[in-house]
Amino acid sequence: MADELDPVVLDPLVLDLVEWVAREPRPYAEVLEIWRTSCPRLPVWESAVERGYVARERVGGNGAIMRATPSGRAFLRANGR
Repeated sequence: MADELDPVVLDPLVLDLVEWVAREPRPYAEVLEIWRTSCPRLPVWESAVERGYVARERVGGNGAIMRATPSGRAFLRANGR
């Protein structure tokens, strides 16, 4: 499971991801390309999704976008971002 990694190590990276998506909705493919990792020891993308901080949303014929959720925005505020 993604959250088995020490939050002290993982949380700053999750914050960066959520903050980046919160600035503006991003195309799903772009987010995956930039944030998905094949390293099982650093599951930033997976952790943000599992925690409910970011979510995929369908947008008409334009495919999917990623948005920060209300939980994700609360996570940012709680961490001074």
